[in-house]
Amino acid sequence: MKPKSPSESCVTLTQLMGPSHANTLGNVHGGIIMKLCDEAGGMAAVRHARHTAVTVTVDSMTFHSPVHIGNLMMVTAEVVWTGRTSMETRVVVRAEDVLTGEITHTNTAYFVYVALDEDGRPTPVPPLLCETEEEKQRWERAAQRQAYRLQQRHQETL
Repeated sequence: MKPKSPSESCVTLTQLMGPSHANTLGNVHGGIIMKLCDEAGGMAAVRHARHTAVTVTVDSMTFHSPVHIGNLMMVTAEVVWTGRTSMETRVVVRAEDVLTGEITHTNTAYFVYVALDEDGRPTPVPPLLCETEEEKQRWERAAQRQAYRLQQRHQETL
């Protein structure tokens, strides 16, 4: 399989946050943000694999600051690591105050997906072509997270 760069999988979802997305304080529900992160991460995985991809795990999701009613929320995802059939995506959430133009980085998350063939079985994905130093560093950190996940899974089965 021909390797693909992270930029080939990059997806950005943009949505205006309204009252139905928020709690009584005017902050967007974390579950709404997580759903959009999973959608963006999943689309990045599908673009990379060119196969259906399903969520395996949310490795981490860090909330740095709230997203408010009236903010334009931008969710950007790209594949940062690939295994044989699995992929990790890095998802970054930013909120823009459309009146002032101020953009705030609100969230970072890491999702793992597995590509599926037409019969619903795991299928190989293209390797990731890391060209920049930043892409190589993201790959290394993702590989460490994957090793940790596998170690934890092994310990849970003991």
